[in-house]
Amino acid sequence: MRFLYLLIALVFIQFESKSQTGTIALQSFGTGFASPVDIENCGDSRLFVVEQDGLIRILNSNGTINPTPFLNITSLTNQSGEQGLLGLAFHPNYSTNGLFYINYTNTSGNTVIARYSVNSGNPNIANTTGTILLTVNQPFTNHNGGTLKFGSDGYLYIGMGDGGSGGDPGNRAQNINELLGKMLRIDVNSGSPYGIPPTNPYVGIAGADEIWAIGLRNPWKFSFDRQTGDLWIADVGQNQYEEVNRATASESGLNYGWRCYEGNTAYNTAGCAAQSTMKSPLFTTNHTNGFCSITGGYVYRGTQYPNFQGKYFFSDYCKAQIGSSDGLGNVSFSATFSGNNFVSFGEDVNGELYVASINGTIYKLIDSSLSVTENSLTSVKVYPNPVTNELYISNSDIANPIRNIEILDLQGKSILKETNKSQPITYVNTNHLSNGLYFLKITNDSGSHFIHKLIKE
Repeated sequence: MRFLYLLIALVFIQFESKSQTGTIALQSFGTGFASPVDIENCGDSRLFVVEQDGLIRILNSNGTINPTPFLNITSLTNQSGEQGLLGLAFHPNYSTNGLFYINYTNTSGNTVIARYSVNSGNPNIANTTGTILLTVNQPFTNHNGGTLKFGSDGYLYIGMGDGGSGGDPGNRAQNINELLGKMLRIDVNSGSPYGIPPTNPYVGIAGADEIWAIGLRNPWKFSFDRQTGDLWIADVGQNQYEEVNRATASESGLNYGWRCYEGNTAYNTAGCAAQSTMKSPLFTTNHTNGFCSITGGYVYRGTQYPNFQGKYFFSDYCKAQIGSSDGLGNVSFSATFSGNNFVSFGEDVNGELYVASINGTIYKLIDSSLSVTENSLTSVKVYPNPVTNELYISNSDIANPIRNIEILDLQGKSILKETNKSQPITYVNTNHLSNGLYFLKITNDSGSHFIHKLIKE
């Protein structure tokens, strides 16, 4: 047993030194979507994929797509350019009240926030009639934002672009009486058609009561860290810089700087307050390096890829790489995934992450460094990894068949053990294992061992 623990320790040390930041890779999860722009979950194993043309489609955990859309509002929305059905958020109590909210541009080009409900007799189909909560006039066709999210406070947050054109010609993002260029926060559980949270920063004073923060250009995806509640906003830049902002859940009334500043660089500071009064980006990317339009993601809080834990993942429409950042803004990038333009990330019920390419493919983010075998017995291969229900073992050394298999957790505790003296072991059932990282110990007929990292999903 001491030998086993020592071997596990050596493997774990090697694993940590080799890949403590992980190796970002993509695994195709669902195909055949038309311009997917959002991925959400409602608290179960399904993913709901928002298509810009006005459909919401259900992607099941096995990669199949339901033939009937969950919702179809194609007749209500303008689907050209940056317009269309852009966002979806399920009520925190969706499992009991069946309510969800969408963000779309109507046939006049204006932003609409509406409430819908699921069909009481079929959880895969929504009722076709909704209730409009809020309409915001849009002076131009671009910079519509589109993301909706419920915070840990139970309020609905709405990301609004600055109204479009270029350079925010109406200076709307800095105007506290305009809803454009803002992060809004409303209470969908009170009021008619909604209430105003009493701690919103402009309640009782000059400024629109719905505003939570100002100074955004086009927040193309924001999210909340499900562990800390921190708000992460990816804001599309003008000519030079893309930016990511991070704020704690309690930071209300922030000014993110646009149009006074693009990133940390002055853009149009006429009439602006001092830069020290504004929230600086956590980090920026530069158009000179091939970036053009940032796509915000999520902080990873899943269990399958420990190296990703606590990292914020994002991308860019023009540069098909996945970026990751720690909480201090130290950024690294994956290899290039050619042929993709990434437009949205998604988080499943377990905190695992997905990314959508505008070409219609949904990918799962994986850490490919965990598939590297620390294996001195080159005759043995195990697959698939990650594993779901069954793990297969291939051994080309016929003279030394596999007799013992053991799965251990990270503390070295034996979770599963199989021994067969009469015939070689070629597979093991892993269906009962919880999702996470394990070590697989395989012993052949001569008593030789090897340890292999194993992910259960």
